[in-house]
Amino acid sequence: MSRLSPTEATSLGHGSSLPAGQPVEELALEREVATDEVVVLDYGGQYSQLIARRVRELGVFSELLPHHVGVDEVRKRKPKGLILSGGPASVYAEGAPRLDPELLELGIPVLGICYGMQALVLTLGGKVEGAEVGEFGRSQLTVGEHGRLLAGTPDTQACWMSHRDTVYEAPEGFTALASSTESPVAALEDVERGLYGIQFHPEVVHTPYGQHVLTTFLEDIAGASRTWSAANIIDEQVEAIRKQVGDSKVICGLSGGVDSSVAALLVHKAVGDQLTCVFVDHGMMRQDEGEQVIRAFRDQFHVPLVAVDAEERFLERLKGVSEPEAKRKAIGAEFIRVFEEEAAKIGDAKFLVQGTLYSDVIESGGGTGAATIKSHHNVGGLPDDMEFQLVEPLRALFKDEVRAVGAELGLPEKFVWRQPFPGPGLAIRVVGGEATKERLDTLRAADFILQDEIRKAGLYRELWQSFCVLPDIRTVGVQGDERTYGYVVAIRAVTSDDAMTADWARLPYDLLEQIASRMINEIREVNRVVLDITSKPPGTIEWE
Repeated sequence: MSRLSPTEATSLGHGSSLPAGQPVEELALEREVATDEVVVLDYGGQYSQLIARRVRELGVFSELLPHHVGVDEVRKRKPKGLILSGGPASVYAEGAPRLDPELLELGIPVLGICYGMQALVLTLGGKVEGAEVGEFGRSQLTVGEHGRLLAGTPDTQACWMSHRDTVYEAPEGFTALASSTESPVAALEDVERGLYGIQFHPEVVHTPYGQHVLTTFLEDIAGASRTWSAANIIDEQVEAIRKQVGDSKVICGLSGGVDSSVAALLVHKAVGDQLTCVFVDHGMMRQDEGEQVIRAFRDQFHVPLVAVDAEERFLERLKGVSEPEAKRKAIGAEFIRVFEEEAAKIGDAKFLVQGTLYSDVIESGGGTGAATIKSHHNVGGLPDDMEFQLVEPLRALFKDEVRAVGAELGLPEKFVWRQPFPGPGLAIRVVGGEATKERLDTLRAADFILQDEIRKAGLYRELWQSFCVLPDIRTVGVQGDERTYGYVVAIRAVTSDDAMTADWARLPYDLLEQIASRMINEIREVNRVVLDITSKPPGTIEWE
């Protein structure tokens, strides 16, 4: 059987509707260990967080802050460097985000990317104008002078562009380093002042020398020590958890996924038996998953755990609910009610641990002016009257960092590399209708077959996510010379690097045939199987 060649879809759309970032107090990590930091200011770029992620991959701690955060907030972090992100606006348009000139006087190197470069140029008196032709996608960069920023890269190289405005003249004191088809000035620098700019996007995989350019800025120009690691995260978060919780009791909403599992182990490392994990079986888990989670945490990790069978109450709560946001909020609220009941039983625990990730926060629209793509049950789905104080040690981390932390904590590989599974469970994969027990059982059986065949084919680790969706429709079929009227199962399989973008997976045809054949033959209620070939964007990974 042929192997899958995963790809990463990181094309940058102009005018993204994704939020520009979170308030500083929500995203800032509690940091006690002195590690070098580079601040990324977010000017609304669709993938601004990817810049911060790439910087961390290179071993330098990075935080993404909103562009309007203010000079004092940046200064107090004592960063080694500052990166200005891309963004959807035109720098000369009314109401466009502006660059505070004081940020250029902090005495630290500054790198502007795309909109960030244009804002830098405009602020310092250069010429930025709208081009007759936009430049989106792959482009050819021609390097006239390598200077300091582009040292060690070829004279001609591929890069990824996403802009309509263009820099036509560099400000006084700058050297123009490179051009592209539609960009007379595609890279520039003022070494004396420590100011640098590139029109292309080094953070995406379509720019082959992007990581090289970022490394040059971080190491050679900013002089940042590349010491950021999973071990650093553990040490800092253990200290932060102890400081937040004190001697209070804590409960953790444990689902068994990598996020909640890592969060639970981090908190247990910090406060020991002050923590009680609460595993809620809401009847929407994958086949046999609940038993696996309970056995692992009780027998292997020896973490205090309470298992709650809550299937009936969740199904009752979801009766008549078909709208996806209403489903998520109903499930999120019911989780909190269960946690409150269990907290009272163990002695009035005041803190609730959640495995919330940065991508959850982004998609739930937590920042000022942020668009809600979908409410995650553990972010936008939380009830307003919740009395718990949240402990979210992973809130500012990316998925790959969480997995690295999990491995460092000794989490078994099958947990570390478990594909993401939504907290609301299979309920949000019953699309367009009520999540009844019959539909959930049908979907659970289909998902088991999909996962079984994906693992047999050796593709599980190559996929970011693979799952089934059960739309609220039936189609006519024929089996054994008789008419059938059964459910449609949609297969969704994607490759991704961080869940912020995803490409549909090119599964082998013979594998798809085997999956479809098993579903139709083994599940009486199913008579048709289809494949979702939508990437993100424009779609999301989950359907609801």
